[in-house]
Amino acid sequence: QVRLAESGGGWVQAGGSLRLSCDASTSTWRVDDMAWFRQAPGKEREWVAAITRRTILKSYADFVMGRFTISRDDTASTLSLQMNSLKPEDTAIYYCAPVRKYGTTWINKYGYWGQGTQVTVSA
Repeated sequence: QVRLAESGGGWVQAGGSLRLSCDASTSTWRVDDMAWFRQAPGKEREWVAAITRRTILKSYADFVMGRFTISRDDTASTLSLQMNSLKPEDTAIYYCAPVRKYGTTWINKYGYWGQGTQVTVSA
């Protein structure tokens, strides 16, 4: 069973920061790789950042490299995304999910999505 609850979104001006959190109630947290995705209005959902189990490896999409930082707390089963230097094009609903590697990207491992958290960046 997978339950995902994203939080921390909001409105911010360009150049600002937000920190997203994901409470993940999964029976497989400790063996799952995790990731953040986002979906902007009228666009497909896209992968943003991933972190492997036990934080062995982190990877980022090119468009957030150097600005976003993904982390996980295995004790609390929480996933975080620190977002700095935000741009208007970062406006989207952000989702977390357990993932598996697929070529050069990551895809939702179980096919379940939470409700996400809205991030709005104004110019």
